[in-house]
Amino acid sequence: RDRPDCLPNAHAVKEWQRLAPILCANKLLTEAGLSALGQLCALHGKVVQLYAAGEAPVASMVAQMRGLMNDFGLTPVAQGKVKPAGEAAKPGNKFGELRKPGAK
Repeated sequence: RDRPDCLPNAHAVKEWQRLAPILCANKLLTEAGLSALGQLCALHGKVVQLYAAGEAPVASMVAQMRGLMNDFGLTPVAQGKVKPAGEAAKPGNKFGELRKPGAK
């Protein structure tokens, strides 16, 4: 996938180049998600830039970045929740097979 021209710095570009192939290979990046990935990479680039300058990002930046990471399944908890494009969720009640002890 072609990276957006609006990425603010080399850190953002490098993150795009790292994530886009991984997400595509795992069917987690579609045309509809390109903008969100661009935002994630732009935020990543800005956060790295701030840390490199001896500054810390504001909490809202970190929260927004974390939310976008979760949307793409890039955190351990989110990995089990994000499904590849075209893969439907399994219908049914996941508790349906559980029974109370002694119940028939």
